[in-house]
Amino acid sequence: MELLSATRFSTWLECSRENGKTMALFDSLSEPRTISVPEEARVMAARALPPEQDENTFVPYVGERTLDVFARAVNPADPFELRDLFLGRVEHELGKASLRPELAQAWRRSRRRREVTADEVYHSRSAVRFVKELFNFYFRDDLYGALAGDHLLLSSGSVDEQEWGLPAALKDCLRYALDRDWYGYSDSRGRVPAREAIAAYENAMMERSVYTEANVAITLGGTFTVSNIADYVLTGRSRAAGPALCGIPNYPPLVEAVARRSATRMVPLASTAGQVSLRPLIDALRPDTPLVLLQTAINPTGAVVDEAELAELIRTASPDTMILLDECHEWLGPERRRSAQRAAPNVIRISSLSKNWSAPGLKTGWIMADQAFVADYYEHASTMFGGPQSFFYTAVEVLARMERWMVTGLTVPGPAELAEFEPSYGLTTDSLRRAYAGYVHERRSRHEALTVLRGATCAGFAEAGTVTAPAYSINAAVTFPDWDDSYLAFRSLLDRTGVSTYPAILNFCFDGGAVRLTTARPWTDLREAGDRVTSALRPRQLQATSSHR
Repeated sequence: MELLSATRFSTWLECSRENGKTMALFDSLSEPRTISVPEEARVMAARALPPEQDENTFVPYVGERTLDVFARAVNPADPFELRDLFLGRVEHELGKASLRPELAQAWRRSRRRREVTADEVYHSRSAVRFVKELFNFYFRDDLYGALAGDHLLLSSGSVDEQEWGLPAALKDCLRYALDRDWYGYSDSRGRVPAREAIAAYENAMMERSVYTEANVAITLGGTFTVSNIADYVLTGRSRAAGPALCGIPNYPPLVEAVARRSATRMVPLASTAGQVSLRPLIDALRPDTPLVLLQTAINPTGAVVDEAELAELIRTASPDTMILLDECHEWLGPERRRSAQRAAPNVIRISSLSKNWSAPGLKTGWIMADQAFVADYYEHASTMFGGPQSFFYTAVEVLARMERWMVTGLTVPGPAELAEFEPSYGLTTDSLRRAYAGYVHERRSRHEALTVLRGATCAGFAEAGTVTAPAYSINAAVTFPDWDDSYLAFRSLLDRTGVSTYPAILNFCFDGGAVRLTTARPWTDLREAGDRVTSALRPRQLQATSSHR
């Protein structure tokens, strides 16, 4: 394979100069995106409850409704039967709004066949697959299928890229790479300068420098990476080993990827005051636990792990227990230094451009891991997918360098920063300063805008339900007292208001009327959605209050 290299870049540059062309990075830099938030949103955001003052506790529990589904199934090991029974009850309870009478009829004909405990559900392979199949059904058959329409979508889980997309500097990197046909074969871990830039950026966020480029592998985004690493780590492991542990709430494709390769136990983690307690996960560790999967900022609550407890989890785990930290939601919150324990030999940290940089379609990210693991991962990567997309290397390198400069407080790049880039890019101090100034402006204004919109949305929906105040991420969980089933809440709200929410059961919150709201939407949509839901629910709440007097 021909590798992208500094030699190739320099050769190309010399040929370009001979042809009289001026081809340098940031030569075609567009103006920075203008990002603003209406004053109305700022006023409402000021009413939002700070996470540290939120006394409510959000727990992804298994209750009677879930147990009833497992108790009625003819074969509780069949995830498709579980899914259809679950949906059948929803259709039955929707009444005239039901779309699938055959499922409702099947539910009415079902009967309890056994007793089931919550612990059995947490250990159940079919429970994981049931939630994943319900996740598939939600998107494929409901939201973008039978229920498709002109709805207000607060269910995407990602930033609206048309409102808050890539900074102009990164867009120029993509144009630059395309003009130079930089999409050939490369090292299966990614190009070295990009990996060096990532290592330096990650070091800037740690309590001390612990990484070099040998700790980095560029990957194809978060979901692919978790699945790929689970396959690499768990393949060949003895089935006699203990179950892999997956903290919940969590993302169904990730848990399913682990459950396909290992016996799995789901461990419910409570969110309180913007933090999630890892004590249940620590207590569940065994010497033969093969893998732990944990989101460091919880989807959907936005609660973040306590760094001291995370360090305890890593220290307590066996050196043979691989700990996968999905860090993709750990942004849009207070800056904090990460413990050096995250760089332990048995820890793999996973990052992606999907959330923080509004680019889920690029399918690009990286892992940070022990040097020996990354060296061995080369063979696995080269066998399974060849390597990451070389087209994005320049963008990833520029992103990592500029993010590091922001973390360290750099205001104006100078000769030292210019020297971090290869001469073949044709950069000058002036062009680098112009690009960095625009990058900083877009990133900071984006952070401020998304923070305001999150607060304003939480304040608005607090009039209709109980909001779990998020400390990080663009998501928030709101629990409606009108329902004890999140999927029923989604269907009912969509039918009554035209507002699409994301049922919390799709994050393994098995019972209760919680849904996830994605707050990174245009303010007009967020305000309208909040008004519709509040107007639809408030009369019933007032009626219920009056009846108790």
